[in-house]
Formats: sequence, C-alpha cells, structure tokens
Amino acid sequence: MGTPHEMRAADYDDWVTETTSEDGRPMHGLNGDILLWNPVTQRRHELTSMGVHVNADTLKQQLEITNQMDFLEMPYHQAVLNHDIPLSIGGDIGQSRTFMSLLKKAHLGEVRELPKNNLRILPALLPVFYAVITGT
Repeated sequence: MGTPHEMRAADYDDWVTETTSEDGRPMHGLNGDILLWNPVTQRRHELTSMGVHVNADTLKQQLEITNQMDFLEMPYHQAVLNHDIPLSIGGDIGQSRTFMSLLKKAHLGEVRELPKNNLRILPALLPVFYAVITGT
C-alpha cells in the first residue's frame, strides 16, 4: 500500500493504486507531486501538488486505512460513490513554496508578501526553476 509523504486527505489524491516504477519496482499511488530536498529546513519540500484523484473504490480504501469511514456520508463523498461527479486529475504549482526553494528561505511567511519592487526578480527565476525541476 502507498504511503503519503505527509498526512494527506484520504479523499483527494489516490495513494493506494498499485503501480510499477520504470525499473520494475512495485510502487503505489497515482501522485505526481514534485518533491525537492530543502537544504535550509533539512527536509523534503513539495513544489507541486498533482495527481489522479480518488474514484469510488480508492476513496473507500483510503478512508478505511485512515479510519474515516464516517466521511462517506458527506455530500462530496456520496457524489464520488454514486458517480455523480466526473473523475479528475488535478494539480498546481505552489508559488510560495517554489520561491522558498529558489530564494533559500525556511518559512512561507518569508516569501508570501514579496515587496512589489522585488517582483521584478520573478521572471529571472523561471530558468532557475526549470533547471531545478529538470535537473539540467
């Protein structure tokens, strides 16, 4: 079974579906998060939150694993179980977390409110961000 890299909502990304890595290792989950090592905080740093969201089966599995079966009575969960809403893939780039990494900051508060005159540096950071993500 998959292991979330931090406590995650059991009703969002699928982290139980069996998958296989490119080199044949068994893995779990359909999560597409991009994680980097943050040398400032000395822990992993999530730049993006992406993945295939739960379907009726994985929703039930993950709620059972997290001991949250009572959530199945809620409207959103009922809609997933009854196939009233479409399956989805979602994600976003955490801008503040990306700037934390690029600017070597330890806390979101250090980059949340960048002064307007510092916003001029953002276009210059895009090639750096690309290099960090692609390893080039």
